[in-house]
Amino acid sequence: SYEPEGFSGVKKDIEKLYEAVPQLVNVFKIKEKIGEGTFSSVYLATAQLQTGYEEKMALKHLIPTSHPLRIAAELQCLTVAGGQDNVMGVKYCFRKNDHVVIVMPYLEHESFLDILNSLSFEEVREYMFNLFKALRRIHHFGIVHRDVKPSNFLYNRQLKKYALVDFGLAQGTPDTKIELLKTAHSEDQQGSCLQTNPIVALGNGVSVSVTAPKQIAQQSASKAADRRSSSLSKVQMKQGRGGKEDSVHHSVQRSVFGERNFNVYSSTYQENSSTKLIKQSKVIDVSSRKLVTKKKIVSTKTVSNGAARKAASACSLNLPCDCYATDRVCSVCLSRRQQVAPRAGTPGFRAPEVLTKCPTQTTAIDMWSAGIIFLSLLSGRYPFFKASDDLTALAQIMTVRGSRETIQAARTFGKSVVCTQVVPTQNLRTLCEKLRGTNSSCKRSQGEGPSRSENNTALPVAEGKPCAPETLGKQVQRLQSFQEGDGALEMKATDMKGWDQIPDEAYDLLDKLLDLNPATRITAKEALLHPFFKDIKL
Repeated sequence: SYEPEGFSGVKKDIEKLYEAVPQLVNVFKIKEKIGEGTFSSVYLATAQLQTGYEEKMALKHLIPTSHPLRIAAELQCLTVAGGQDNVMGVKYCFRKNDHVVIVMPYLEHESFLDILNSLSFEEVREYMFNLFKALRRIHHFGIVHRDVKPSNFLYNRQLKKYALVDFGLAQGTPDTKIELLKTAHSEDQQGSCLQTNPIVALGNGVSVSVTAPKQIAQQSASKAADRRSSSLSKVQMKQGRGGKEDSVHHSVQRSVFGERNFNVYSSTYQENSSTKLIKQSKVIDVSSRKLVTKKKIVSTKTVSNGAARKAASACSLNLPCDCYATDRVCSVCLSRRQQVAPRAGTPGFRAPEVLTKCPTQTTAIDMWSAGIIFLSLLSGRYPFFKASDDLTALAQIMTVRGSRETIQAARTFGKSVVCTQVVPTQNLRTLCEKLRGTNSSCKRSQGEGPSRSENNTALPVAEGKPCAPETLGKQVQRLQSFQEGDGALEMKATDMKGWDQIPDEAYDLLDKLLDLNPATRITAKEALLHPFFKDIKL
């Protein structure tokens, strides 16, 4: 009999799992693989109960290379915080040598992308309310999930059941109640490092740079020297641990931002196939710069990894550099210590403080991710943001939240963001209505919808394909063309399902979730008390 190639591969995976963890054979009948990520695979299985009833279970098989402490921390999150308030619990755990299988209740659920445009506004309100219940629960225990996204918040539309899953990237707050999170560190803290001044050139004279606080004053003193360089290098950054969302390339739904080819010139050197950003060294007045011999200036376009390291080791850490704002990296910069900050998570859902490598990250990063989900629900577009590196992701955020606002917020957590073009803040109501295709003149509550800007320009969308990644300048230029309706969806009056009567409270909550300053961003507890949910019982 004919078996599809995919089915045959899954069958072999199930057989291997039985061999690796033989205890499963007498307890579970594994039916199919229902999920696969970077660090685990999930299977649907049935367990024969003593009552004779078959209960469905989800079996999560962690890859054998997972660190034991990380596995134990994930289990502790599930056992301590899970089992209530829409947080997934755990039934059993099996281990044989380096193979671990976590057994959890199975919740049949819909694909976010499949139901996105059929959800009523009331269903969206209930969805967000239940997401905040789950986040309030885990944040109470000092758990930072780090990977909040639709595929990690399971939703059964018919039963109105929800479950926050996958604590594989979770970290603890300083006062966490999860003991193992106090000592568990994500691999990103060790393997993905950002030095203090990455710069990304976005074309059309537009560039974005992120700098550590001690260098802000020094850069101000050397602006004249900076102007002599007109070409800023694009920087490609290593992707984080988080897996990519399912169905990203769905033919119907299109991301507001997207990328084809990134022709990247990297002002970095390679190490273990991971691209690292090179930090900006101290910048002083040109006349007082002590330059090393020109031989020691290293361009990573032509030099090998070994040569770069050799040049770096030959330099004194105390020497000032002469490569700021140029398309080369000097040996002085290569020799400086790297700044380490967590950046685990899924591209498109990372908060600004994660993208700029702020070393102190709180539960606020989960609230930002929840805001991105809400933005997708209100706009009908998923994924909303899609970038190949963190600085391009930051530039995309700027086109919605504004460049000045981003720069101001970055200062509050010790980062200097430089953008060569002023990008205005978008009105969130106008943005979402344009993208969803609802009538922008629909009835509202008294007063205008919340916005940090009077700019009512909607965001552009490519027709049928993800937007090309040419430049931030090009993305801004598309704003004008999109005002004429290019790429917007059209919604018939009979299909509105409440989308023609969105209260201002919805956009006020979205505005508070997408607060660029993590210190003032709304918390899960506060979100549940927001007027948007005034008639929903806790």
